[in-house]
Amino acid sequence: MLLIGLSTVCCLATQSFAEGDAKAGKKVFKKCKACHEVKADKNKSGPSLYKIVGASSGAVEGFSYSGAMAEANLVWDEETLAAFLAKPKDVVPGNKMAFPGLKKPEQIQDVIAYLIAAGEK
Repeated sequence: MLLIGLSTVCCLATQSFAEGDAKAGKKVFKKCKACHEVKADKNKSGPSLYKIVGASSGAVEGFSYSGAMAEANLVWDEETLAAFLAKPKDVVPGNKMAFPGLKKPEQIQDVIAYLIAAGEK
């Protein structure tokens, strides 16, 4: 499974996430809004994703993470986020997020561009 996650990262790493469309990503992010926000200190059933790009996994204050996520020891750089958004259970086996992942690489690229833009506000 690690190989699947790494191959996803390799395929997506050739894309420039900075070139993703943040406006389109905001629309795709609606799939995430039931559980996540991009506002500081606004946790829902999932942690706030405010300034998530470059942050450590399991580090949002006030959120109770699964053991798997708390121990994942990841940095949410663009490549790791891309792999996670594609197949969350492959990147962090045992995490409690029910979302199966985004299928289209351009949607992943756009969501990451949106998360970057939202963190800059």
